[in-house]
Order: sequence, then C-alpha cells, then structure tokens
Amino acid sequence: MDHEPDDEAQEGTRRGRSGEDEAHLPPGVGALQAAAREAIQATRALLDAAEALVDDPEMAERMGSVVRAAAGAATRAARAAEPTGGRDHRPDDDDDDGDGVQRIPVA
Repeated sequence: MDHEPDDEAQEGTRRGRSGEDEAHLPPGVGALQAAAREAIQATRALLDAAEALVDDPEMAERMGSVVRAAAGAATRAARAAEPTGGRDHRPDDDDDDGDGVQRIPVA
C-alpha cells in the first residue's frame, strides 16, 4: 500500500499550474506547497492504517485497548497533577466537606 508518486508526478508537484518553477512563485508559496504535501502524506498514512484496521478486526481491538489505556493514564495523571487531587477547592470553601455540597450557614 505504498503510495510513492513516480518521477513525472513528483516533477508536476514542483511546478505551478502554468508550468513555472517554484523560484518564480511569490514568497511563502513554496512553504505552503511543502506543508500541503506533508498533509497529503500524513493522510495517506492514516488511510493505510485505517485499511489495516478494517482488514484485521483483532488489530482494531488491540488498538482500541491501547487508546483506552492511554486515555485512562492521561486522565489519572491530570487529576494527580491538580493541587486538590481533582476537586475544585478554594481556600475560602471551608464549608465543603468533600462531598461536593457546600453548606452555607443561614442566620
């Protein structure tokens, strides 16, 4: 599933629609073209991976398991990094017993 363009196709991507060399293009166009080529290559790789997952359901299950484990680990790390251990606690919230209910004394 390798999508390598042939030499003629590569030469075509180096020229503008009118056949001008990239040296004659306005500044920045070459960088935009390079970024577009990279995006196309990344999309092709993504489609190849998607095709492999469709062809092998066991691989899809393994990938799902890896993604779920990574998401769980990221969630736990984010909660542990919070100074209150995941609860929204402000110093003036002394009436909060940790059960998510703030008790406000009424006089």
